[in-house]
Amino acid sequence: MSLNVQEIKGFRAADKSYKKYDSRGLLLLVKPNGSKLWYYKYRFGGKEKKLPIGAFPEISLSQARQLRDRARLKVSDGIDPMLERKRKKARIKLGAENTFEVIANKYIDEKMVPEGRAEATLRKARWFLELLKPAIGNMPINDVDPQLMLAALKKLEAKGNLETAKKCRSFASRVFRYGAALGQCQTDPTSILQGALVTPKARHYAAILEPEKLGGLLRAIDDFECYPATKFALKIAPHVFVRPGELRHGEWHEIDWDKATWTIPEGKMKARRTHVVPLSRQVLELFQELKSITGSEGYIFPAFHTGQRPMSENTINAAFRRMGFTKDEVTAHGLRSTASTMLNESGLWHPDAIERALAHGDSNAIRGVYNRGNYWDERVKMAQWWSDYLDELRQRGASR
Repeated sequence: MSLNVQEIKGFRAADKSYKKYDSRGLLLLVKPNGSKLWYYKYRFGGKEKKLPIGAFPEISLSQARQLRDRARLKVSDGIDPMLERKRKKARIKLGAENTFEVIANKYIDEKMVPEGRAEATLRKARWFLELLKPAIGNMPINDVDPQLMLAALKKLEAKGNLETAKKCRSFASRVFRYGAALGQCQTDPTSILQGALVTPKARHYAAILEPEKLGGLLRAIDDFECYPATKFALKIAPHVFVRPGELRHGEWHEIDWDKATWTIPEGKMKARRTHVVPLSRQVLELFQELKSITGSEGYIFPAFHTGQRPMSENTINAAFRRMGFTKDEVTAHGLRSTASTMLNESGLWHPDAIERALAHGDSNAIRGVYNRGNYWDERVKMAQWWSDYLDELRQRGASR
C-alpha cells in the first residue's frame, strides 16, 4: 500500500530506526532522532542496493517518486544509479582539485622548468597566470568554455593591453593542451578565439640605422658619466649585440679569456640554446678594465646597490634617455637591429652568419647545428671587423 503525506507526517521516532514502504522500491527510513530519509531499493548485478534520495519534507513524496522513477529507468537501461552518483561526485571532487590554476602551475613546474626554460620566460608564464586567475583560476579546467575564456581576455583588452591579451591566450592554450594530455579536460577552448581578439600593432624597437648617427651615439656614451657597470654595459652592448636580458645577466665565469668567447647558457637564452659570442680585441679590453673595477666573481654588470643581482632591465634605456636620446631614437634592444642592418648592408658577410651572431634560431635543428659550426670562423672575423668599424665611426666625428 502506498504512502500519503498525512501518514508520513504522523510517523514518530522510536528507539530504533524503522522503514515504511511506498511502492516500486521507494521507502522511508525513520531515524531515532526523528529524521525521515527517502531511499530507492533496487537490485543490480545480483545485489540489493539502496540509493539515498533525500530527506522529508525537503524532498516531498511526489518528488521522491519522480527521483525513484528516474533511477528505475537507469536500472532498466543497465546503468547502476548508485555507481553513477559516486562517479559524478568523484568528477566534481576531481574538478575542484584540478582547477585551471592547479593545471597551469603543473604545466610551469612539471614541464617548463624541466625543459630548461629561461627564468624570464618562467616569470612571464607565472605573470600570465596571475592575470587569468581572477576570471578562471578557481574553475575546474574542464568547465572553462570559449565564452568564459574570451570574457577573461576581453577584460585585458579593455585596459588597452592588446599584446598581453594575445600572449595570455597563447599561454592558456598551452595549459589546456597540457591538461588534455593529463586527461583533465577535453578540448582547448582558446583554439577558436584567434580571430576574436584585436590584433596588436607590431612592436618595433627604435634603432639607429645611419652610420653618422651611430658614431654620435658612441661618442655620447664615451662622454656620459655614470656608475661604472652601466658605463661599460653601454660601451660593450653595441659590439656584441646580444639581447638586453642576456647582457645584464652575464657572469664572469662565462668568459673564456684564452678562447676570446662569451658562452651564454641555454637557460638565459630566448631560444633555450647555448650561444657562444666571439669577442673582439676591443671587447676583451673593456671586460678586462671592468673586471679590475668590479672583481671577477658574480655578475659582469651588477646592480648599483648589490652585487647579488644584475643591473635592472631599464638601466641602459634610462641611460640613453639621460643622454638626451628619446625612446623613438634608440633602445637597448634596437642595437641588435643596428648591427643586423649595417652588417647586411656591408655585403661582406653571409646572411646566415649574421643570423647566427644574433642568436636567431633555425627551425631545422640539424641544419642549425651545421650552421653554428660552419659559420664560426666567419663570425669571429665579423666580430673583429664590426668593432673596428665602430671605432672608425666614433673617431670620424671626433676628428672634425
